[in-house]
Amino acid sequence: MEGKVVVVTGANGGLGCHVTQAFLDAGATVAGTSKTIQQSDFRQPGFLAIPADVASQKGAKGLIDQVMTRFGKLQVVIHTVGGFAGGRPVADTDDATMQKMMDMNFNSLFQVARAAIPALRAGGDGRFIAIGSRAAVDPGPGVGAYSASKAAMVSLIRTIARENLDAGLRANAILPGTIDTPANRKAMPSADFSKWVQPAAIASLIVWLAGDAGKDMNGAVIPVYGGEV
Repeated sequence: MEGKVVVVTGANGGLGCHVTQAFLDAGATVAGTSKTIQQSDFRQPGFLAIPADVASQKGAKGLIDQVMTRFGKLQVVIHTVGGFAGGRPVADTDDATMQKMMDMNFNSLFQVARAAIPALRAGGDGRFIAIGSRAAVDPGPGVGAYSASKAAMVSLIRTIARENLDAGLRANAILPGTIDTPANRKAMPSADFSKWVQPAAIASLIVWLAGDAGKDMNGAVIPVYGGEV
């Protein structure tokens, strides 16, 4: 990743912090963003903190504009932003829950992609990688809004992949099962953590996809389920 400029959304989150560190360790320059990101979150010289709300057009465009002004190029975007709400069947799901899931999971991806695609196309070998969820292709009861928003993410990523073949831009989605993060452990303290997906494993896969070895992967929807089947 030497010489590469990488944007990681949700860079200080439960998964995002592992992704950011993996790219820094690989020699990339990383612009990490979230609403609460600080320069002190990662003390390596290749890191730049850019606070932004990427679910809005203004926030996403401002993020990419700052990256291009500072570095003049952008080769990789990793979108880890997302959220979960569930617990009710579709018939009892309120408008606010559905809108929240679409805003957090789909709209944030759409805004970042729309802002970043021109810069990624310009480099001739851009990579756009989004973190979805197993629920996108394997939905369960009580999580209709969440599953629908993640399924919409998959559709958008595959569309981006097909629309940008001419520019060498590769777009892929990773669909994890439950990720072993502090937040998930707190929410499900009685679960069997040994079956959960390790964030470092996802981060390693993302770095591979972003590198030369991953150049033939495009429009892929990659399941990473850990010890669950």
